[in-house]
Amino acid sequence: MRPTDVLIDGLGRVSDNVHAVLDGITAEQLVHRPTPEANTIAWLIWHLTRAQDAQIADAAGTDQVWTSQGFHERFDLPFPPSASGYGQTPEEVGQVVAEPGLLRDYYDATHDVTVGYLGGLTDDDLDRVIDENWDPPVTLGIRLISIVDDDAQHVGQAAYVRGLVS
Repeated sequence: MRPTDVLIDGLGRVSDNVHAVLDGITAEQLVHRPTPEANTIAWLIWHLTRAQDAQIADAAGTDQVWTSQGFHERFDLPFPPSASGYGQTPEEVGQVVAEPGLLRDYYDATHDVTVGYLGGLTDDDLDRVIDENWDPPVTLGIRLISIVDDDAQHVGQAAYVRGLVS
């Protein structure tokens, strides 16, 4: 098994969990907040997808799915196209409102682009330094593991909130 196969498998598990969270969910459940400053399911799924999309596009040297496939316009959020959720206030978290099908469509399009990118990588590509702002510098492989880890944490949080409101 190649290292990229492991990453693809990990992201496939995230995909399964994103779908499980969104299947049959109501608009009310998507925006439920266990506490006034907690993240909503809608924000968690949007954010994990935005972060993956932005980081994969940066690593691949391509446009983000968010803008290239028109999702920024379809979501019509009050944020600039570059917003991905990092550093957002509780008020901004509450502004992420979307239909479950739209969240799923954006996630699936981003997942497909990610898997396509990973499928074209060689083992040597994973050792390429992509961010020298850290000590030690971040390689593509480490960044990809970070994406899988971040996605798994956020979809787990979304699943937890879904369990609270089901």
